[in-house]
Amino acid sequence: MSEEDTLYQAAVLPGSGPVARLIVLERSGAWAVALRRELPLAAIRLEQTRSLSDGWAALHQAPASFLVLELTAANWAMVLERLLWLPRDFPLARVALVADRRLAEALWGLRPPSVVDLITSPRRISGLARAVRRHMAGLHSRPMSTVERIWSELPWNPDR
Repeated sequence: MSEEDTLYQAAVLPGSGPVARLIVLERSGAWAVALRRELPLAAIRLEQTRSLSDGWAALHQAPASFLVLELTAANWAMVLERLLWLPRDFPLARVALVADRRLAEALWGLRPPSVVDLITSPRRISGLARAVRRHMAGLHSRPMSTVERIWSELPWNPDR
């Protein structure tokens, strides 16, 4: 069994470990409130943290989680440093950054590949909510073998 299969089982299968959750790491609470309006409360567990160390501790408990990080002028260096190691430490986790528009424009060139989205306005939260739902739905589906994945991506596949 591959390491990814083991992580998948630990993150998703009942009784085998923690489940994935939505972890929102921010100071104000505004992004978490906006996400709660967009997401079904019963289906997706939202956990809010205030510090980077608390957010990473929550990610250790549920390594396949979707992490929403608020990027600020005070924390951007620490956040980017941690995001560089995210694919190695938490291969099933996904991250979206939320930030002030001015800071986000300055950091577009530095965006690590582990970041799935960068949101600068709560009005764009519906796209982030869709990404969270896709991530959670993907975790609860059966992992595909390499051959199955290739066949599913072929252009003549009717399910595509």
